[in-house]
Amino acid sequence: MRNRTFSKALALSLLFIILSGCSGHLSRAKKVNLVVQTARSYTGTPYKYGGTTRVGIDCSALLFHSFNSVKVNLPRTSEQQAKKGKRVNIKDLQVGDMVFFATGKKRREINHAGIVTAVRGKNDVRFIHASTSLGVTESNLYSNYYRERFRRARRVF
Repeated sequence: MRNRTFSKALALSLLFIILSGCSGHLSRAKKVNLVVQTARSYTGTPYKYGGTTRVGIDCSALLFHSFNSVKVNLPRTSEQQAKKGKRVNIKDLQVGDMVFFATGKKRREINHAGIVTAVRGKNDVRFIHASTSLGVTESNLYSNYYRERFRRARRVF
């Protein structure tokens, strides 16, 4: 009787350990992959200011939905998103990092955001974003347009 009780307790403990290992504790690499995969699933979606759906989406909603896929809750605006996570130097960017830009008349005001999708070299860092003219697309951070407007990068995991 005593052995049977011990065996049941041991079996329940092992089951708990196994199940808790499967309950959503993803590695950083898996989280990054899922965030990028989610963002890329919006490729071609038209830009819509304030849009949050596949009918039309803006840059901050793209980040919001992509990071939400791994249970990271971001604010809804790029200005507020730019305050989350750890600051990252442009030379240290990794896939999954968030990048922020000032594309408007106010050179310091963050109004655009994207997610790094590939680091191919010193002058070739790709990021996905919702462009007002192209919709959701990937661009090179080091293109003249984006490099001049880059303001900061953040890493949330």
